[in-house]
Amino acid sequence: MPQEDPPPDTPEECIDRTENSWVSENSSGCGEMKCFVTAVTLECWGHKVPELAVVQCHSLCLPGREATPARTINRTVSDSGTLQLPQQPWQGEPIHSSYYNPFHNFTDAPYSSQSFSHSQQVFHPSGGAPGYGGGGYGFSAQHPPPAAYRHNQLPAPSHDFRFPNFIENSLGAFERPSYGNPFGGRPFYGVQPPPEQGCPTKNYGPCQKSKYRTIDGSCNNLRNPAQGTPNTKYNRLLPPRYSDGIHLPPVSVTGNKLPGARLVSIVLFPDKPIPDPVWTLSSMQWGQIITHDMSMAMGTTQTKPYANQCCSADGRLTLPSDRAPGQCFAIEIPDDDPLYSKFGQHCMNFIRSTTDVDRGCAPPHAQPHEQMVTVTHYLDASLVYGSDDQTAAALREGARGRLKVDVRGGRQWPPPATNKSATCATQDDDEPCYRFGDVRANQNPQLTVLQIILLREHNRLADNLYHLNPHWDDERLYQEARKILIAEYQHINYAEWLPIFIGTNNMVKYGLLYKTDDYVNDYREDVEPNVLNDHATAAFRYFHSAIQGQIHLIGEQRKPFGALRLSDFFNRPGVIEDGDNMDSLTRGLATQNQEEVDPFLTSEITDYLFRNGMPFGRDLRAIDIQRGRDHGLSSYNDYRQFCGLPKAHSFQDFGDYISPENIEKIALLYASPDDVDLVVGGSLEKHIKDTLTGPTFLCIMLEQFYRTRVSDRFFYETGNPHIGFTPEQLREVRKSTVSRLFCDNGDHIQYMQPEGFRVIGEKNPLLPCDAIPAIDLRYWKEEAHYGNDFPAFDHYFKK
Repeated sequence: MPQEDPPPDTPEECIDRTENSWVSENSSGCGEMKCFVTAVTLECWGHKVPELAVVQCHSLCLPGREATPARTINRTVSDSGTLQLPQQPWQGEPIHSSYYNPFHNFTDAPYSSQSFSHSQQVFHPSGGAPGYGGGGYGFSAQHPPPAAYRHNQLPAPSHDFRFPNFIENSLGAFERPSYGNPFGGRPFYGVQPPPEQGCPTKNYGPCQKSKYRTIDGSCNNLRNPAQGTPNTKYNRLLPPRYSDGIHLPPVSVTGNKLPGARLVSIVLFPDKPIPDPVWTLSSMQWGQIITHDMSMAMGTTQTKPYANQCCSADGRLTLPSDRAPGQCFAIEIPDDDPLYSKFGQHCMNFIRSTTDVDRGCAPPHAQPHEQMVTVTHYLDASLVYGSDDQTAAALREGARGRLKVDVRGGRQWPPPATNKSATCATQDDDEPCYRFGDVRANQNPQLTVLQIILLREHNRLADNLYHLNPHWDDERLYQEARKILIAEYQHINYAEWLPIFIGTNNMVKYGLLYKTDDYVNDYREDVEPNVLNDHATAAFRYFHSAIQGQIHLIGEQRKPFGALRLSDFFNRPGVIEDGDNMDSLTRGLATQNQEEVDPFLTSEITDYLFRNGMPFGRDLRAIDIQRGRDHGLSSYNDYRQFCGLPKAHSFQDFGDYISPENIEKIALLYASPDDVDLVVGGSLEKHIKDTLTGPTFLCIMLEQFYRTRVSDRFFYETGNPHIGFTPEQLREVRKSTVSRLFCDNGDHIQYMQPEGFRVIGEKNPLLPCDAIPAIDLRYWKEEAHYGNDFPAFDHYFKK
């Protein structure tokens, strides 16, 4: 009897056939609509089984032009495995319910996509929970928008199939075996496999009913309790472009090496000081607070030299592979470098970020490596409280809900770091080095000032709550003060800071900001909070250009009386305690102009970063470029196309947003438009009106901060009565400003302008601190009427 052929769905003898193609269609408004089509056919013992078809369509609209309405196009897979595109829009019901995002493309070039797959669950290499046909790059399931709570009815989506991008929804199931075939590979079917042997795991749940968020972010998403927790992977908007499809850094499409990161930094990002006429240095510094709260790549703190060395001790040689640590990816320094050649330096140390494979959490050769984040992914002030219970407990005083402080000279200072030599670059034992919820908090004086202000704000809130509710125990006071501080912080982020950088109109249009006095109930259980690699490793690093090399010390009359050279005080926070420097630096943050956000960076961070007394340091922009390659970020050209801009086929095609001068420099450095690093191309784009960024980074940041908001069940505007604020309390929280934080938590700050991120001017004058709106904490008094008659407590609520 002849042996029967094995069934065609047996994976061992099956081969995927993947075809990619572009299809053009005419559309109204902006003319041509282009669709990128990926069709996958499973071929088993001569049988062809249609597996998956994905269509991504977008118009070629640019800002100011009319958008083409989003469309979902009918697509079927024929028996022969070819994709059929009918001429009319698909009117049928979807096989799977679809994720709706109120925006994807700030240019109004809408995307529409839908995946067809078997009805089995799909395992996604990005580590999300299995979903039906999607979720690998950020969405663990597809669900329609949730019903609004009673106070706020969110607008219904105008297009049921408007997607952020097709990769998030469909191609998370695929490996990327090579850059030449970025969307090919084999989907994994079945349940998610168990972690590899040796992978550190932590079990979360069952989740306890609580009105407070956990320290480590667990149980924020009740269905997926581990989402957003520390030591989990970044998400991505586009698949990685590792040169081997697994982990080797990218190379040119020619097969040669990409231009050296230091060389690119020298040529394209020189030092040209141009003060920003509108925004203060606090704008730049608050951005570092946000990025530290959301992201820290495992394997580096970005503050101290690496323990492992990839260069010879004198910096002249890159160590051979048999002598260098396995994670080395040293930055080559040109022979004629304008600074380092004077000191015979040819090698800049660089260690690659830790990945899931390094941690033993994924097989080494099965799928692309993904970098890990060591802090919570939420905007939850983890830099104040820590990202794990042990750190949080060590920072608590254990009485009246307060955080630990040391009192010197009648002023509250953070507690000392447990290991000063590993944390700071102090020059004597008496020099302060602080302990915070984030290990990077001593990195520069202005960052440390903001960390101290947030620490003091927690204790100010806890003290006031204790006087209002003396029957509350330490835990209740701590949790309530923490909840209020996180709400203040989130409000400043979304209502005061982000509008500067990505534009108020963009935020309102795409669901990041609501003009309402009511609750906003936009929580999405199906949106993963994990920070986007593309955002943390490229887009948000653009704002390094706003750093000032000289930090002004400002008196109460807003006159500078001194300055600190930035590179003299990296990881040396003790200068803050000298004299009146705490207030002088705080006033400096609200008075000194930040540098223009542009392609120019101060040499204090491109030549002297972390120099620690040496005549040279490291180059932050070169590190940014190298880090993007380390993480395998797709090219700038890929992201242009993803965000709705035309894909460049020549360097001159970058001319829609990059100057001819910079295009000429790019062409001298790179062999192909497809080689240009994301952090490079995005940093050279001219800005979109009313923002401080170009179109590509704006696209990425809108995506990031939309996800960060809607994936957070505890976001401060929620109307969920079990975890939210009362209407009266929410009204008070919305009074929060960075200026109020400065007034309440400096040593003797007397005056501040209402908008601390904006320079002082006729419409933003200096005012007595009493004139800056403040939260009335009497609305937190338990079992009391919420009137205006609280005479017994008045003295506690004024500075």
